[in-house]
Amino acid sequence: MESHFFATISRMKYIERWALMRSSRPENLSEHSLEVAMIAHALCVIGNVRYGKKLDADKAALIGLYHDASEIITGDMPTPVKYFNADIRGAYKEVEAVANHRLLDQLPEDIRGVYEEIFREDDPGETELRRLVKAADKLSAYIKCIEEERSGNQEFRTAMKSTEQTLDKMAEEFPEVWDFMRDFLPSYGKTLDELT
Repeated sequence: MESHFFATISRMKYIERWALMRSSRPENLSEHSLEVAMIAHALCVIGNVRYGKKLDADKAALIGLYHDASEIITGDMPTPVKYFNADIRGAYKEVEAVANHRLLDQLPEDIRGVYEEIFREDDPGETELRRLVKAADKLSAYIKCIEEERSGNQEFRTAMKSTEQTLDKMAEEFPEVWDFMRDFLPSYGKTLDELT
């Protein structure tokens, strides 16, 4: 049976993020997903090593890789629209679920279950893990804001402030978020010479 799943997933590189913002450099969904996967993995490692948690860092990375895959079908909904009110947010969640099912239906039956576990959002045993992936998603957005600001683009100023407030709240629950911000964020926006 011919499966279109990975060919469809590979189209993430054509989905541009921050559609309503003037960016100094465009960011596509593939780049964002890779960054979220790496940060989610790091948050779990920090949580496990520094705070004695037992988080599945590898699974967090996989969830991060696919966390926005539905946007291949839906496109990237701008945050101010997506979160305008509870009705719009609920409707968009339904659209995302339909899009995810369309993607999963492209997989051969014998391996579909493995990917359903990655795409699933309603497993109570993974609530903490998935919330850390959301924190990684916010950290990725914050990094984009840092990079834009350091390139002289003031367009992201408001997004940076609201994302920082969200991250501060997340860090109250997850100290690994604060650790990542303290240990790793200061390096973003530096030149290659400054990093080496």
